[in-house]
Amino acid sequence: TSVAAREAGGITQHIGAYQVEAQNRKIVFLDTPGHEAFTMMRARGSKVTDIVVLVVAADDGVMPQTLEAINHARAAKVPILVAINKVDKPDAQPERVKRQLADHGLMPEEWGGETVTVEVSAKQKKNLNLLLEMILLVADLQALKANPKRLASGTVLEAKLDRGRGPVATVLVQNGTLRAGDSFIVGSIYGKVRAMLDYRGKPLHAAPPSTPVEVLGLEDVPQAGDRILASADTAKARQIALHRQAKAREAALAKSARLTLEMLHAQLAAGDVKELPLIIKGDVQGSVEVLTDTLNKLSTARVKIKVIHAGAGAITESDVLLASASNAVIIGFNVRPERKATELAQLERVDIRLHTIIYNVTDEIKKAMTGLLAVTVKEVS
Repeated sequence: TSVAAREAGGITQHIGAYQVEAQNRKIVFLDTPGHEAFTMMRARGSKVTDIVVLVVAADDGVMPQTLEAINHARAAKVPILVAINKVDKPDAQPERVKRQLADHGLMPEEWGGETVTVEVSAKQKKNLNLLLEMILLVADLQALKANPKRLASGTVLEAKLDRGRGPVATVLVQNGTLRAGDSFIVGSIYGKVRAMLDYRGKPLHAAPPSTPVEVLGLEDVPQAGDRILASADTAKARQIALHRQAKAREAALAKSARLTLEMLHAQLAAGDVKELPLIIKGDVQGSVEVLTDTLNKLSTARVKIKVIHAGAGAITESDVLLASASNAVIIGFNVRPERKATELAQLERVDIRLHTIIYNVTDEIKKAMTGLLAVTVKEVS
């Protein structure tokens, strides 16, 4: 934050985005509320970040939440750059961290891989400028482009209902320029830019690409991850918003198209499913590894089993969100879902299967693939 304080003025927390200047170029850091944010955005079909900076503590190493963050970033198909933090600590072991990252498919560049790793110390401000340089380098390799002359499009990062100002959305403009007075559609909501504030809370008249802004003038509160599109025709924008509202109502009524094990064989027969994505949660890491290995071996020429996340511990909301975005089935082995996760799974119609015997898991997947799945008795609390 002090880098930004030197260059681009102070930092305000409420917008959840900071702008930093390095080599006369601006870098926008999104302060995402947990890694689920990636999946939420992806679930709504928009990629918000161009690069993920994964921060790993040099003394702690790769933790379960680090693996979760890696899986979320991979699901969003975003390049990962690793910052190994706290290298000033006496018990720091950056080489061990690199070994752990390599074990999880993030091979450091100096070992012949493709993952850029930078050893930093936030406390001593060590290598922070190098980290910014590396971010710009990774960005250059991606050849990111935007056209500031067209009508704006972007993504809602956060939204709230403010007592004094009405519905307020924090928006990242990704292409074009958003101007005061522009009509726009966000999701199924119509709006007209009444005012815009930058990340320091100062009024803005125009927001070019890669600018995070707070937008006032919406008719309702949008969802985080919704796309925002500016329109030259006010009447047409209103019409599209009404049409989308009607479509959203229809979709809510027909929201049962999630992949469940019962539907797997029917979809296989129709030639739809070529891949069965699974999320595995177990009581201990040992069983998780065995289960992952066993289930991966069940892949056939017709259906490939893909474990997108595996970990020890209860089934969390984060797991359900990842399953929802990836259309995956959750397998719980000797664990139960948290109460909030159960509610979210019902809302998102995510299939959760709980087991205590490993053979039952493999049998169930095999039966699902051959259409012989028995009727399941589900516990409703």
